Amino acid sequence: MGAVHLKRVYDDASPEDGTRVLVDRLWPRGLTREAAKVDLWLKDVAPSDKLRHWFNHDPERWPEFRKRYRAELAGKSKDTKSEDLKSGDFETLRRLAAGNKPVTLLFAAKDGEHNNAVVLKEWLSARRRGSPGGKKKITTKRRFGGQLGSARTIKHS
Repeated sequence: MGAVHLKRVYDDASPEDGTRVLVDRLWPRGLTREAAKVDLWLKDVAPSDKLRHWFNHDPERWPEFRKRYRAELAGKSKDTKSEDLKSGDFETLRRLAAGNKPVTLLFAAKDGEHNNAVVLKEWLSARRRGSPGGKKKITTKRRFGGQLGSARTIKHS
């Protein structure tokens, strides 16, 4: 599997970046599309507008932002529509991260340690490793002849 890197979109592009993917909802200020050298802009993988506005790049809110953004990524947030999580942007990013070439997640924030790309990289890494964050167990009950049968666990990825 290829490596996933993080880089500020304002920094110079390099051949080691591989596929350069902008993961912010808004286009970076003062930067032309040519100067950014962005291969893909996947704005649907960014945090919801509500979460982005709440966080406002405040390092004191970082732990809660990470928690809420992970919930959005897992499809558990009330603020994120389920069709957004099934969008082509998420599938594209998953495929790129699982591929053999490097991928660089680009962000515009000045703070390189407290931004959505950091959480997105962690989320992608967890999915690649098959950690509990990448899979969920759902317990269902089956009906047999009008009666409930025993519960069973189904693993979904």
